Parts: sequence; structure tokens; C-alpha cells
Amino acid sequence: MSIRDERKQQSRQALLDAAVALTTSGRSFSSISLREIARDVGLVPTAFYRHFQDMNELGLELVDQVALHLKGILHQLGQTYIYQPNTKTQMSLDLFFQAVEQHPEPWVFMIAERWGGSEVIRHAIAREIHFLIEDLANDLTQIELVKRLGQAQALQVLANILINLSFTWAMTWININRQAPSPEKNEQQKQFKIQTITQVQLIFRGISNWETAPSTLPE
Repeated sequence: MSIRDERKQQSRQALLDAAVALTTSGRSFSSISLREIARDVGLVPTAFYRHFQDMNELGLELVDQVALHLKGILHQLGQTYIYQPNTKTQMSLDLFFQAVEQHPEPWVFMIAERWGGSEVIRHAIAREIHFLIEDLANDLTQIELVKRLGQAQALQVLANILINLSFTWAMTWININRQAPSPEKNEQQKQFKIQTITQVQLIFRGISNWETAPSTLPE
């Protein structure tokens, strides 16, 4: 890659980073203008078009980047469900919360834009979440206990539950960490970790007692 191409790539990434920063400061993506983003990275508005056709194109690439980041973390979290002993579950969840704490922006962006703002972005996020569920469902097939579910549909339901739980866990952890350091904050973190471990244990206790669901509902 030439120096010129490298600088262009750096400017492109700077625009994406600026968009994430603005959306995670309480703004919706649809309320942000390309002028704001360009100004934040020290570019004139016309320079924006050297990188993206419009805000939708920037947003779609942003969704791709964020989803790739989350995929790595959620794959790691998926390893939590391979083990039932408390120490294994706690260790995996600790790693998950550390990852969220280090990079909260992708989580805030995905959660905030999933339900509001641009229709184009909402559809892109829905597609990526579907892929995350598919990936986790595939990971879960490695677990002997999960094989009790039998039906692929039940496995998809389990993966859906776990992915949506992970978003809830991430946002709750971020909100707790936004508080000023205090004994109360430390206690909230401790209690929330206990809650997440309990949720995982309850889910897998349910799987251990699973009976194949009927393929159709009774009349």
C-alpha cells in the first residue's frame, strides 16, 4: 500500500471512528450530518465524498465493523456455555465484561441503532444479529448437553436468547461503569455478575431437563 493509499485509509477510518463517537454520546445516527463528522476529523465536507457516497454508506460499513468486533467477543462468550462449573462460567463472563469495558462504543452503537433511527441501518443491524445468532448456534453444537435440544429450531431459539442476553448484559455493565467510583458501584458490579452467572446456570439447568417440543401447537 502506498503512503497516499495509507493516508486515505486512515482518513476513512477516522470518519468511521468519529461517527461511532458521536452516536455513543447520546445522538442517534440519523441526527448526525456528514459536515459534523468531517469537521471532527479536520476535513472539509467535500472530502467526505472521497470516502463515502453518503451517510448511509458510511453507516453500513460502520455496522459491518461493529458486528465483526462483537462477533469475536460473542464467540469467546460462547465458550462460557460449554462449561457448567461456576469457576468456568465466572471466568468467561469476567473476560466478557472486561472486553465490554475496554470498548463500550460498539455495543452502545448497535443497541441504540437497533431500534431507532435510520431504516437502512436498522435492517443492516438486524441482518448482522441474525448472523451472530447463526454463529453462536453453530458453536453450541459442540456442547454435549445442548444436543439434548435435538431440533435445529430449538438450538436457534437458545442462541437467540443468549445473544439478546449478551446485549442486555453489555448495556447494564456500561451503565454501571458510567457511575463515579464508589462502594455502591463495586457492589452493583458484584451483584450483577452473580445475576449473570445465575442466568446461565438456569438456562443450562433447563436444557438438562428438556423434552422435545411438539412441532405444531395444539388446536
